[in-house]
Amino acid sequence: MVMKQNPKSIGRADITDLNKDPIVIWQHRNYIKAVLFMGLIFPTLVCGIGWGDWVGGFIYAGILRATFVQQATFCVNSLAHWLGDQPFDDRNSPRDHVITALVTLGEGYHNFHHEFPSDYRNAIEWWQYDPTKWAIWTWKQLGLAYDLKQFKQNEIEKGRLQQEQKKLDVRRSKLDWGTPISQLPILTWDDFQTESAKADGRALVAIAGVVHDVTGFIEEHPGGKAFISSAIGKDATATFNGGVYQHSNAAHNLLSTMRVGVIYGGGEVEIWKRAYSEKPNEIKNQLIQRAGKQTIQTSP
Repeated sequence: MVMKQNPKSIGRADITDLNKDPIVIWQHRNYIKAVLFMGLIFPTLVCGIGWGDWVGGFIYAGILRATFVQQATFCVNSLAHWLGDQPFDDRNSPRDHVITALVTLGEGYHNFHHEFPSDYRNAIEWWQYDPTKWAIWTWKQLGLAYDLKQFKQNEIEKGRLQQEQKKLDVRRSKLDWGTPISQLPILTWDDFQTESAKADGRALVAIAGVVHDVTGFIEEHPGGKAFISSAIGKDATATFNGGVYQHSNAAHNLLSTMRVGVIYGGGEVEIWKRAYSEKPNEIKNQLIQRAGKQTIQTSP
């Protein structure tokens, strides 16, 4: 009320509707008179005429009440931009908090107000404290307010979901998800088996075409050492994905932190398929020979 806004930070807004409103025009022309009468004179008259407390009406209902309202109003531009969370947008400073809402009669849900300024509400949940919203809604029922604006719930939920996703992305970035597959070195199947066969080498297991170093996990394996040790140097995709045990999502997440390489061609089965495609005649002859032997063995 006593501070002048910096001309360089003044924004532009279309207020032609307000300039045409007769009540707003009257308030603008009689602002000082209305403030003095309703802020000081009227409460003093009520208390003085009502129960003879002229001084109490002037001090408590006038000066102290106006002081409290003024400070509460200032909290909208201070406390409401400092305390609380940002459920709809965090690119600017406004926040939502119940304490600010109590002080400012509902204006404490300031993040929503900035994100959806055309909505007559500040708090949209039934349990959130917003007496201003309730008063406006009551006036509408009495015919004293009309054409109340509400932002589409679909857009409100999209804003809330986007902000939740942004927070989840921050939390996700702090966790170890293993080396991205695109950054892993590529190993041939022979290199994989050679490395696994070394006496002092790492305990490597191939699952879904990705090589995992399980050296430090053998002793901790919930299924015991035998199963995981038997898979070293082999393609354990089927075993891991239900052949022996259908591993949990937690197991998949833990396995991802053990990635050390990618098998060229995808895995053991793919290596076989490539080998067959390179030597089709030789494989065909082997199959014919095997079929002949089976015929001889089964003939009477």
